[in-house]
Amino acid sequence: MFIHEQDGQMRGARRLILACMVVWSCLPVSMTHAQGPDDREPLLATVHIHSTASTGELTIEALAQRAEQLGLDVLILTDNFSLRYEYGLWPLPGLLKRQVRFPSVLEYGIERYLDEIAAAQRRHPKLIILPGVEVAPYYYWTGSLVQRTLTMHNAQRNLLVLGLTKPEDYRSLPASGNPGSYRLDWQGAVNGAPILLVVPAVLLWMPRRRVSDRRTLRRSAACSLIVLAVALVANAWPLSQPAFSSYDDQLGYRPYQALIDDVTAKGGLVFWSLTEARDFHEYAAGPLGTVTVKTEPHPEAILMTTGYTGFGGLYQEGRTSVNPGELWDRLLQLSMSERRPIPVLIGELALHGLNDADKDLQRLVTVLWVKERTSAGVLEALRSGHSYAAGDSHHHVQLRLDEFRVVCQGGVRSASVGDRLDSGMARDLTVLLSVTARDGGRHPVKVRVIRSGQVLAQLAGETPFRANWPDTTAPTAEPVSYRVEVTGSGELLSNPIVVGPILELKAEG
Repeated sequence: MFIHEQDGQMRGARRLILACMVVWSCLPVSMTHAQGPDDREPLLATVHIHSTASTGELTIEALAQRAEQLGLDVLILTDNFSLRYEYGLWPLPGLLKRQVRFPSVLEYGIERYLDEIAAAQRRHPKLIILPGVEVAPYYYWTGSLVQRTLTMHNAQRNLLVLGLTKPEDYRSLPASGNPGSYRLDWQGAVNGAPILLVVPAVLLWMPRRRVSDRRTLRRSAACSLIVLAVALVANAWPLSQPAFSSYDDQLGYRPYQALIDDVTAKGGLVFWSLTEARDFHEYAAGPLGTVTVKTEPHPEAILMTTGYTGFGGLYQEGRTSVNPGELWDRLLQLSMSERRPIPVLIGELALHGLNDADKDLQRLVTVLWVKERTSAGVLEALRSGHSYAAGDSHHHVQLRLDEFRVVCQGGVRSASVGDRLDSGMARDLTVLLSVTARDGGRHPVKVRVIRSGQVLAQLAGETPFRANWPDTTAPTAEPVSYRVEVTGSGELLSNPIVVGPILELKAEG
């Protein structure tokens, strides 16, 4: 049983809810027990996992074993791609610099990383193990070390890159600290120009026909020129440089768009990661004070960039961009109006080890409805948004979305999560919803059905929860999106169902 919780509830609304309950109880079994999109199989996936290849505590093999023990179907690894940082002092930042490195795929070896994943996949054929990396394309410095205001920004402004299988595809990712992506351009040529100082140095060193008391002076000048040339070239080495300088704080989202474009051109998927999380640390720099390292929340990233696959919308920190009418709904409306692919939502666990508080591989999952139980099937479901994200409550209750469907024309036409429904100007749109708990128990839930950013219905009850909600106010001449949010016992967020005139999608870019 459920109740309607909207403000200003009226007697007519009560009668409507009662009628819905009667209609629901009379629905045929084939409709009330539908399991997700037609012809698709649900797989339980955990996304954003670190192994000992970067900053994780468990090996790839140990993670695979744990995933199988917990009944997971898909393990999506996203080890840190590059954790190389440096800061140089003016006027020779390339020579007078400090560089630090932390464990990452670049340090571990790209081929070694992919080979170990492939070997673990062979040992665990029932588990799909998908390789991926977490990439921060760009960081930048502001302030001064001498003035004790030195700050490194955006070292944790990350994107998750999935679906790349060739070492060369990783090796050329445009990211800070990845020399494989550095390029030689006119700036590199200018930086290498000091080598030409060797020419006058040689001329000064060569003996003249006339004996001169100035030979020692000339050779001292020649040595000085050679030392200067070597110092300037060493400062500029390697002559190839990253596309985006870490000393330029005016680049905005250009480095991130460059990474997105590079990955999508290679056939990969890109997800914005933990956009509302904040990272802040201070490190001692001896007598010069402290160095601040910080990354501010950046939910606007999903609006400031294009062509990416989706974003982490459910993770174990506070979030506002997925609230009704906020950034995600605005983005959905924009994508529909411009007929562009819709950025989809995933759940992010961000696991580094089993010692993390309240974290294990099954605590926050992305449920994928796949056409086939393969890596290609997983990638297709991720790309198309045939999925929802679910996280445990403190009582370890995890919810399951058995059905979320919009039907019309008496049930003749219907669509589920990730699909588009051509309603044919029909006015009899109905939302079918079924939520259960994975333990099969009875747990309180609050359900919000959201249509194009507006809360269409607020319902409450307990699992197993079913609802049949007629939407008599939906516009028929323009596309709308339906999505569902469930709280109370755990948290669940679905990807949208788009309803309206079916128009050909525009390609991104």
